[in-house]
Amino acid sequence: MVYSSLLFIYGFLPVSILLFYITPKKLRELTLLFLSIIFCGMISLYFLIFMLAFTALNYGFSHLISRLRKNEKAAAIPLTVGIIIDLASLIIFRMDYFTRLHDFMRAPEEFFPVGISFFSLAAVGTLIDIYKGRIKAEKNIVRFSLYFMFFPRLIMGPLLRYGVFRRILDNRRETPANIGIGMTLFVKGLAKKVIVADDLYILYTAVQSQNVKEISAVTAWLGIIGFVLCLYFNLSGFADMGMGVAYCFGYRMPQSFNYPLVSTKIKYFAARWQSQVIQWLRRYVTKPLYGVCRHRWIKELVFVFGWTLFGIWYTFSANGALWGLLIGTAVVIESRITKRKIMDITGIIYTAFVIIICFVFLAGSSPAYSGRYLLAMLCGNGVIADSQAFYLLKSYIVLLLAAIYAASDLFRNLMTRSGKKKVKTVITAVSTLVVLAALIICTALLSYSGSSEMLIMKL
Repeated sequence: MVYSSLLFIYGFLPVSILLFYITPKKLRELTLLFLSIIFCGMISLYFLIFMLAFTALNYGFSHLISRLRKNEKAAAIPLTVGIIIDLASLIIFRMDYFTRLHDFMRAPEEFFPVGISFFSLAAVGTLIDIYKGRIKAEKNIVRFSLYFMFFPRLIMGPLLRYGVFRRILDNRRETPANIGIGMTLFVKGLAKKVIVADDLYILYTAVQSQNVKEISAVTAWLGIIGFVLCLYFNLSGFADMGMGVAYCFGYRMPQSFNYPLVSTKIKYFAARWQSQVIQWLRRYVTKPLYGVCRHRWIKELVFVFGWTLFGIWYTFSANGALWGLLIGTAVVIESRITKRKIMDITGIIYTAFVIIICFVFLAGSSPAYSGRYLLAMLCGNGVIADSQAFYLLKSYIVLLLAAIYAASDLFRNLMTRSGKKKVKTVITAVSTLVVLAALIICTALLSYSGSSEMLIMKL
């Protein structure tokens, strides 16, 4: 069960909200844990068992580290063991070895630890923070379990430090208005996924099914643009859905995507794409290494290394590593050569071009395939456009333009700059109708959509 299923939208979600608000306030966190356990169980019984065991192990390690913290060498033992277990869980389930493990356990075909890329890193960060004395080990097992199992952030994060998550729990605000705002965010994310991403996935797969040595340059560009937009609307869509559900319960989660595709510089894209994961890598990987680096070029290598790790985290493949390496290198080169301020439109164009080139490697099945695809984009097959290119362009140009507009912050700026109250009132009223229409359309499409989830099913 995922957020974009009819069972979740019209069954699990309304029942959860109702049950949460009829429960006494002191017991509402326990109610959320109960609902999260049910959610995990509905995904898979194996998944629920895994989550309970993962949470119990990290709870035990966190308290063991806390008790031994006065003796750093002694505390380092459970810290190291805990980190090894957490990272081993991530690596085993994300690599090809998982197939053999899956068969050994005789688990159902659909079993996969959903969201393991997020909660495994969250566990590592928590153990390190306790060891460093930044936070105290959580005694409340309900809160600690919610940190890993809270269903609104289970699938697509955000990746939060435990101290931040605890403050979010402490600042809960339960009002009817929050339910309205939360449902609006949820439907917005649902529309991103069902209306935009699923259709763009059809465009992407249509191009991918062709022989890369024969496709025209226009077809290749349409395919990779479709992939970039599809991935963005999938990831940000699920993030918005989770954030909206959390809002319904009074919790305000930070955004993971802040309109990264229309950035005026590559460094802005790098800071706005999956920003919580970038912050985690900066805090636990690159920043500690910066402390022992005196020269700028060494720090730049560390930065590129951090982005390479980010790419590996995405796909656990050579292509993912290449994507991260290219993004990190592009940021470093940009910082070296763009000393002067450039026009926004110029920055957006060159940034989009670099991003698309880099994403060719994230989309490809192998570095060799990605290189051949990039050659096709540069008219390496000797064909600029063919009948297929014109057909795809005719079929998807409206959707692509609408998706590019939706990926920008133009509408948000319109709301901000419209100083007249009447204009804002009209926009708000229209937005409400648009949200209702989007929910109806998504409901109609959900019976046969969902294919684009293949892009992120193992994140």
